[in-house]
Amino acid sequence: RVVETHLLERHQHLAHLAHHDQLTGLPNRLYLQANLPGAIEQARKDGSVLAVLFLDLDRFKHVNDSRGHETGDKLLKTVAQRVRSTVRPEDAVVRMGGDEFVVMLKQVQSTDQVNETAERINQALSAPMVVDGRTLVTTVSIGVAMFPRDGSDMGELLRHSDTAMYQAKDRGRNNFQLFSPGMDRRLKERIAIESSLRTALSSGQLAVHYQPIMDVESHHVVALEALLRWKHPSHGYVRPERFVGVAEETGLIVPIGDFVLQRIIADTVAWRQAGAELVPVSFNVSAVQLQRSNLAEQIRRLTREHGVEPSMLQVELTEGAVFERREAPRGDASQDAVAALRELGVRIAIDDFGVGYSSLSYLKRWRVDALKIDRSFVRDLVTDLSDLAIVSAIIAMAKHLHIHVVAEGIEGWQQLEKLRQLGCAYAQGFLFARPAPAEDCRQYLNGEALDLTARLPVLDPLEATGSGDRFRALQV
Repeated sequence: RVVETHLLERHQHLAHLAHHDQLTGLPNRLYLQANLPGAIEQARKDGSVLAVLFLDLDRFKHVNDSRGHETGDKLLKTVAQRVRSTVRPEDAVVRMGGDEFVVMLKQVQSTDQVNETAERINQALSAPMVVDGRTLVTTVSIGVAMFPRDGSDMGELLRHSDTAMYQAKDRGRNNFQLFSPGMDRRLKERIAIESSLRTALSSGQLAVHYQPIMDVESHHVVALEALLRWKHPSHGYVRPERFVGVAEETGLIVPIGDFVLQRIIADTVAWRQAGAELVPVSFNVSAVQLQRSNLAEQIRRLTREHGVEPSMLQVELTEGAVFERREAPRGDASQDAVAALRELGVRIAIDDFGVGYSSLSYLKRWRVDALKIDRSFVRDLVTDLSDLAIVSAIIAMAKHLHIHVVAEGIEGWQQLEKLRQLGCAYAQGFLFARPAPAEDCRQYLNGEALDLTARLPVLDPLEATGSGDRFRALQV
């Protein structure tokens, strides 16, 4: 009898281990696979509603990369505890693996109840967490699918909640989305873009074009901005806003960034060999690149190998890439990365300034070389008093901090004249030149002022009507 009891206890212990996650103590994927079908069948018999919430932590890989896996594991344990505390005892919280969790809500009375639960989870996880004496803040994207409305079996509910979760990612993260049939189409489009982008990286479909940045007073070109272009063999030019988000989410932005940097160095060497008067080249770096690539070391190696001064490079960061307070551990890791770039001699610019946090304390801490005023403030500068006041304030502040200012999106003479009156030193836009391949940019590198009375013949391919809008036609 004692032996039987011992064997039974041993069996129960092994069953518990098999169906629970060792790190967090939560039920695991096997538990969900064993219990969700039964819960669906019970809901079918009762005529009740069951909801599946698919949770994915936002940018959790950054924690592992910058803090180490031990810190990441401790963060996951805290996340598990907080999610568990937001739901009812009868609801299941499951760790699927990595940074993915599933919440199963039984006997749902209304959609509002599901919304309230998802909102509680968002709020609980966005509150600061102290791990090893450091304050971290993470957020979560949540997708919701409900039985019987969104699926009749486990496979459909998990697939549709996962699809809705990616929709939450696309809408800025740190939110929840209820599944709708149209999301399937968007997910297929996203998968098509990712697949085609991987092919583009290996088959020469990507290119770098350059747009000049001009001195407002002298009309001399003082820098170039490198801009990524993707020409799909059958669908034409694809707008960056269509694929950059997918690249960041999948990690493809890192090899893409490597390609852009290598291309800039190669083009700079070619211009030098052609006798051009070199100017600094500015290029965008995303938050993902800043966190996951050893950018300073890459630049050090490439510039030494090709005899290019690091000071001829300027990294453009969006305010969110370095200032976003809701995405830990971005502050310290990003600050270290930027400090390494500055030590190397690389210049630092904040792109699209004014549409993010615009914190003066951060500008002081990060020792920024330049601010690029977002085109949304420049577009109606001549007619909109609010835009005029904002631009004027940014220019005055930057002068006080000894930071250069570049106004983006200049398309008209009145805009240019107003900026000159406000004391803006540099400008960029179609009024001066459109982005062009490297071989067409030598005309900017002769040390002479641009002739603004003659429009340049080079057209940006992205101006073509409808370019980049054809991915819905791609087969997945």
